Amino acid sequence: MSDNKSNKPGTPKDTHYAKLRRAHRDQKAGGAAAFRPRQPVPPGEAPAEGLVRLYGLHTVRAALDNRRRKIKKMLVTRNAAERLAIGDLSALPFKTELVEPKDIDRITGSDAVHQGVLIEAEPLKPKRLDALGDTRLVLVLDQVTDPHNVGAILRSAVAFGAGALITTARHSPQESGVLAKSASGALEHIDQIEVKNLADALGQLHEAGFQTIGLDSDGPAELEKTFAGDKIALVLGAEGKGLRQKTRETVAALARLDMPGAIRSLNVSNAAAVSLYAARKFLANSE
Repeated sequence: MSDNKSNKPGTPKDTHYAKLRRAHRDQKAGGAAAFRPRQPVPPGEAPAEGLVRLYGLHTVRAALDNRRRKIKKMLVTRNAAERLAIGDLSALPFKTELVEPKDIDRITGSDAVHQGVLIEAEPLKPKRLDALGDTRLVLVLDQVTDPHNVGAILRSAVAFGAGALITTARHSPQESGVLAKSASGALEHIDQIEVKNLADALGQLHEAGFQTIGLDSDGPAELEKTFAGDKIALVLGAEGKGLRQKTRETVAALARLDMPGAIRSLNVSNAAAVSLYAARKFLANSE
């Protein structure tokens, strides 16, 4: 009696015979076709002045849901439109084109993980420090320039409930597709504040009741033992050089993340996530 289950399509036996048939065809044709790697596509022209290009499912979904975001144009594949739950493209209040993935590749370059959707929009306007509001936790970046790091920091800041990200007007990355993709939608969920002089801004935070803590691998005390008060501003410096001397002199305290392992420092985005977690836990216990 034969075993009917072994003859069903999709079984290991069926797959084995399919491979044999394919090998036989290749042999008759003179061998398998040579592998031809996909040629990389470089990025196209920059967007029009005053616009930024944002791409990726999470990034675009968050932008669509943000009333402050002024979108001018969208390029989207049929599959991406379905994943974004957009039923009628013509109902959107901006120009929309149904395209193929390669059409977006020509704009972003093939290295960008656009997931089949791209928008052109006006960048969000940074807020002033005096518009900080009543948040108890903020993050301050001292000339962190890598957009991948800043995007990852934004994501952690939103995840741990920080009320704002404060950066300097100079030596900080501008809003871009790379930054927004790294932030995975967080760009639309947190106030971004630009300041001209970081030392002056730290002084204003002191006046507003914030304890400003600079993260430093050689800080005199562990971060968890440094927290005080009910408002915290965590200050992180750039990769490699860390906090500038003026910033180190201005913060209320310098602290380190206690790391017993052989490596005594973290990537700035990882350090931000760990310190935000610790600060949020302290604030929650002090309520």
